[in-house]
Amino acid sequence: MRLVIVSNRVTIPDRHEKAAAGGLAVALREALETQGGLWFGWSGAVVETGAHEVRSTQRGKVSYAVTDLTEAERQSYYLGFSNRALWPNMHYRLGLTEFSRTDYTGYLAVNRRFAKALSAMLDPDDVVWIHDYHLIPMAAELRRRGVRNRIGYFHHIPWPPAEVFGALPFSATLISTLAAYDLVGLQTEIDVRNLIAGLEALCGAKRAGDRVRLGRRETKVRAFPIGIDVEAFRKLAALSVRAAPRPIKTTRESLGERQLVIGVDRLDYSKGIVQRLEAFGQFLRSHPEHSRRVGLLQIAPPSRSDVPEYAELDRQSDEVAGRLNAALGEFDWTPIRVVKKAYSRNALAGFYRRAQVGLVTPMRDGMNLVAKEYVAAQDPLDPGVLVLSRFAGAAQQLGEALIVNPYDTHEVAEAIRTALAMPKSERIRRFERLFATIASTDIAWWTRRYLAALSEIDQSDAPPVRTGPQQPPRRKQPPKLQLVGGAAPNEALAAAGAASSRSSRR
Repeated sequence: MRLVIVSNRVTIPDRHEKAAAGGLAVALREALETQGGLWFGWSGAVVETGAHEVRSTQRGKVSYAVTDLTEAERQSYYLGFSNRALWPNMHYRLGLTEFSRTDYTGYLAVNRRFAKALSAMLDPDDVVWIHDYHLIPMAAELRRRGVRNRIGYFHHIPWPPAEVFGALPFSATLISTLAAYDLVGLQTEIDVRNLIAGLEALCGAKRAGDRVRLGRRETKVRAFPIGIDVEAFRKLAALSVRAAPRPIKTTRESLGERQLVIGVDRLDYSKGIVQRLEAFGQFLRSHPEHSRRVGLLQIAPPSRSDVPEYAELDRQSDEVAGRLNAALGEFDWTPIRVVKKAYSRNALAGFYRRAQVGLVTPMRDGMNLVAKEYVAAQDPLDPGVLVLSRFAGAAQQLGEALIVNPYDTHEVAEAIRTALAMPKSERIRRFERLFATIASTDIAWWTRRYLAALSEIDQSDAPPVRTGPQQPPRRKQPPKLQLVGGAAPNEALAAAGAASSRSSRR
């Protein structure tokens, strides 16, 4: 049995590359190396014309197969529907959700193209594991091409309630494509409940335990909270004490005896960075005795800078940090430092180790592995304190953190004060329980648990998949839900939940 992994982006490692500690890519690569496998997805390159050839590279037991996107595909599939419609919607941000029928058509077309390329590479006993929101309908497209293999899907970001997801045009069509999977994995039980409720409300699905039936197909839906490589990250943090990378040495020298509060996030509106800066400012205003004694370091490497909402967030974070530093700083002390660059895992482990408080306060997050990395990096004899948003998936596991509402700047400010004043005995007690949790549910546990659940699914009586011609979108067509081959929704769901739509640009 060969494992086939599909993800939006695929990075082919150099022949002499040493794997970085932890990370999803490393865990998946190790799973592929164990039994041999294939990793398929977008190369990250953008080309002018759509030659769409697939390039294969072998590294040990792993085959990497990548294809490029055209600029039009990147705009519609990636920047458009994936990141300006699905991403904000799934993070409960309806005000930022922008839907374009052209983008949706492009999203379906890229999934269709990926499925066509991958289906030609599959052996009958391959197990296919598809990752994340860019590729929701891909299994439906594979089924349409006659693929009968076990296919699993893991959704790394939150799944919103039915009334939120249902605000997205063609939401019923899109969510129905999940019926083509044998196993759908999500981060938390909240996400599981939301997804199943959406399938029931939008598609008329029937639930039986952890299974959902649409037509003749049955799909298992379960929570698989993702972890990190705890031991590797712990070792990196310990090493930073003896052989600190240059950024850590410089930070230690600049801090002196001052305490450090740290935040590490991509520059994304879901991470609550602006609200976090405001909360730290509120902390200093409410507790002026901490002036000159503590500072906030916010590491925020930019992402998706060609999306207008992200450019606005970049500007806003600079404005807020500048305003607070001007109001609260002194000539020899800058309370807030925002650094918009990426650091190596070695450097991050050292930053976490030095910080007395880890401030992880996203407005909504599927899991948030920064919270787990911060815990793994702590000195067991003198650990820091994790302040964690109740809206991060990690809060469902890490109850010994100080759980806060990131929308309430006063509550976050008081949690910072509590963390800095917490006695060592209490910090150690909380740390030991947090560490035990992340160590017992690390990334290797997550990978094994998901693949075991997928391999246990009985396909002996799986229904055949009806294929049919793919209908191209038509202009000036009313937004009537249509699925593969123009079939009625219930009939198509019974076939596999394969999706396309007859739609036009808004």
